[in-house]
Amino acid sequence: MRKIQMVDLQSQYQTIKEQVNNSLTEVLESAAFINGPQVQNFQKELESYLGVKHVIPCANGTDALQIAMMGLELKPGDEVITTDFTFAATVEVIGLLQLTPVLVDVDADTFNINIEAIKKAITPKTKAIVPVHLFGQCANMEAIMEIAKEHNLYVIEDNAQGIGADYTFSNGEKKKSGTIGHVAATSFFPSKNLGCYGDGGAIFTNDDDLAHFIRGIVNHGMYERYHHDVVGVNSRLDSMQAAVLRAKLPLLDLYNKKRRQAAIKYTAGLKDNPNVITPILADKSELTEDNNQHVFHQYTLRITNGKRDELVKHLNENDIPCGVYYPIPLHLQKAYVDSRYKEEDFKVTNTLVKEVISLPMHTELDDEQIDFITTKINSFLN
Repeated sequence: MRKIQMVDLQSQYQTIKEQVNNSLTEVLESAAFINGPQVQNFQKELESYLGVKHVIPCANGTDALQIAMMGLELKPGDEVITTDFTFAATVEVIGLLQLTPVLVDVDADTFNINIEAIKKAITPKTKAIVPVHLFGQCANMEAIMEIAKEHNLYVIEDNAQGIGADYTFSNGEKKKSGTIGHVAATSFFPSKNLGCYGDGGAIFTNDDDLAHFIRGIVNHGMYERYHHDVVGVNSRLDSMQAAVLRAKLPLLDLYNKKRRQAAIKYTAGLKDNPNVITPILADKSELTEDNNQHVFHQYTLRITNGKRDELVKHLNENDIPCGVYYPIPLHLQKAYVDSRYKEEDFKVTNTLVKEVISLPMHTELDDEQIDFITTKINSFLN
């Protein structure tokens, strides 16, 4: 059996080696390292794939979130509602811009932001909602957009883990994650479903004026060289990373399908274990390889018998990598502790941080590896 890895980028590279190497060589020979043709072409190709009017590449996913908020001209003290159960970057940029983060609980099934908790958290100071498409499954965007419309709020999608996922509205209409809110941010960190070989990110929007504003922000506030019309930052996707992303983008749907195939096999191997809750789709439908509502950036279990940490140790002893995403809720992180928060408002999150464990998930997982992993989990927990 091949060595099990949490993310196997080496094997993935071998399948696209020729195209990646040729593209990187092209960049080196052209010396168009910043805003070169590879970046411009990737932008257009991603716009076409997503069905969105504007993609603005930038340096990383955290910058993408910050720039999206800067583009909306949110002011210090404005309240931004987001999930308590996510990576810190989501709330980090809120703090950096001197906005007021308002953390709320999540759904136990999907791990995504809870709709009723959003409604409860809205005040006259609320200006935006940031849903996170956690682990690769879309948040309840239809309900979130209805709330935003009712209260005149912006919606900023954190799509760092969900690129390529489909969201289906109640009328049957489908849209790609990241194209539903007023603006969205994504990350191209190497381990993402669409990842480069360094840092990278992008902002998506269908708003022409907002897109124009953001294009200035990412480039020192310039639309014309040395004319600084707005306060900006230096955040650009370099051509080398764009070349890698161009090689991978035509394969994104296949990559996501392979992740779903692996998830199906994991679920089949673990579904009868009484101490394990496998991932649940938002609409409660059966997971199939063609059901693109979940793209499984992570395959995350809940271990319900209190032995999650013991299982982590057991898997590591058997050379099976795993991750706990996330072990501490944001409202208990030192940087974001606030007297406004009450523990009874975070019942689900406080449970999840004690139960969740993410298994190896990538495009190169094979049946032998998955069988080995599920067997080790079942033998330990049963």
